[in-house]
Amino acid sequence: MKKELIEIGYKTFSNAEDLPIEYQKLWSAALEARQFSHSPYSSFTVGAAIELENGEIITGTNQENASFPAGLCAERTAMYRAGIQAPDQKFKRIAIAASRKNADQLSSAPPCGGCRQVMLEFEKRHQQAFEILFMNSEGEFVLIDKPTDLFPFSFVF
Repeated sequence: MKKELIEIGYKTFSNAEDLPIEYQKLWSAALEARQFSHSPYSSFTVGAAIELENGEIITGTNQENASFPAGLCAERTAMYRAGIQAPDQKFKRIAIAASRKNADQLSSAPPCGGCRQVMLEFEKRHQQAFEILFMNSEGEFVLIDKPTDLFPFSFVF
């Protein structure tokens, strides 16, 4: 038996003002997108913003449904929207912001497993990695270099 080790490098920032300006703009778009969240069951609003290679920003929000599997995360809403609106544009980065409805306190919002798989497939489809920005449970901003860092043992056909 051979034991292997996976290491993932990432950056952290203590607050939004410490983020480089291009991330601040994207973070603001993700924060703003949360107002369109349809989350009557969880009251957990999530907004995602994707910056494309041409500089355009496409947003998405979580959309809940009483048939819970029929809902959709903000990240997937944004990615699928980008795939329709700008199919030839590659992703540069995505930001994910979350909070309880009508709350000022932001919440941790790393992508779920389903979103990680969709991110990985867009990375493969575009043949280009993109960065992922979210908050952790300590309130720090986390910047991951690429989807494969979040999901090293994924299924890819």
